[in-house]
Amino acid sequence: MELVVSQLLTGLSIASILMLVALGLAVIYGVTGVINLAHGEFVMLGAYCAWFLQTEFGLGLIASLVPIFIVLALFGWIIEALVIRHLYNRPLDTILATWGIGVMAQQAVRLMAGGELRYVEMPAALSSSVNIFGATESAYRLFILGLALSLFALTWYIYRHTAFGLKLRAITQNRDIASSFGINSGRVYRATFAYGAGIAGLAGALVSPLKSVSPEMGTTYVVDAFMVVVLGGTQSLFGTVASSGILGELSGFLAFHSNDTIAKALVLLAIVILIRFRPQGLFAARVRT
Repeated sequence: MELVVSQLLTGLSIASILMLVALGLAVIYGVTGVINLAHGEFVMLGAYCAWFLQTEFGLGLIASLVPIFIVLALFGWIIEALVIRHLYNRPLDTILATWGIGVMAQQAVRLMAGGELRYVEMPAALSSSVNIFGATESAYRLFILGLALSLFALTWYIYRHTAFGLKLRAITQNRDIASSFGINSGRVYRATFAYGAGIAGLAGALVSPLKSVSPEMGTTYVVDAFMVVVLGGTQSLFGTVASSGILGELSGFLAFHSNDTIAKALVLLAIVILIRFRPQGLFAARVRT
């Protein structure tokens, strides 16, 4: 029983991080259709913001979450306004542009903060372990899981039960018709991109006590985020949560019986095979036409 619970908790711990990283990407891609290769750099910038606020201002990680979300959302807003809005319906151009933005972000951080590894202190109140049915789990990892689920619930509420969400769903289904009813699609896209960037920044801040902070850290996370979004279906928020859980538990199980490198390779292989036979993902959203 203890081993089973320990395996489940390990999988949920991995899934919570995957969900945090992928949720912002799912929001951006599901609404705007932009393949944002700079998403990993948004995560990296969030981690560096946490490190900067802690070292320069003594601000704890929990207290810095709101400022980090605002800073990254503003950054996403500016990127969309200056670059992305000119490239909608041009997928190759957006891929190239967002990749270039990511490279520039990495180099800018390297110039300003240096290339050495940085570390963010874990909140003291969450540094202990929690016993669950004989298995122990870090209180901080459970906090990440709870916060990831809360962010999903907030995103789902905005999407399904607000006027902005109604506009967003209308644009997602048919931008031209939505615009003919007076919906400003440009403004909705910009707000969506900002929100997705803000969530990515929160993800980076939250994983920073668990991983070393470096300019290249976003590269791994963007691959993980795309795996989650592709598996879950590009326009399904529930698919993002479900695929995070599936990949988290599968990665934890395979890593327990082999190692992290083999586990990631096997998970990637499984996704490639799945896409071959179900390119729309496991939980593709149904849209009435």
